Amino acid sequence: MVGESVMAEYLDEIRKQVCSRCVERPPGGPPCLPLGKQCGVELHLPQIIESIRRVHSPMLQPYLDRNRCEVCQKCAHLHSSICPCPMDYLAELLVEAVETVDERLAAREKGP
Repeated sequence: MVGESVMAEYLDEIRKQVCSRCVERPPGGPPCLPLGKQCGVELHLPQIIESIRRVHSPMLQPYLDRNRCEVCQKCAHLHSSICPCPMDYLAELLVEAVETVDERLAAREKGP
């Protein structure tokens, strides 16, 4: 499992690359939950990160499939009229943000 400081690094990168382009982001967000907007990224951040990290594909569909299997199936909003997750329309940006952090972490592990 990812540690708290690393999780914060993922969240910072996601907010920079993804949340900044989210059409559902309320004024002043992120974070969105304190502003009354449930966001799937905020609700399921650790699961989304792990889901993305388990896929290595040049195609987007495998990421979406794994997310639906590992995250959506356990979500309280499954089969409801609202889905707070922006994964479908922001999936490419989410994958890029997670992979950016993964690359940074690998470079730090490798050292100079």
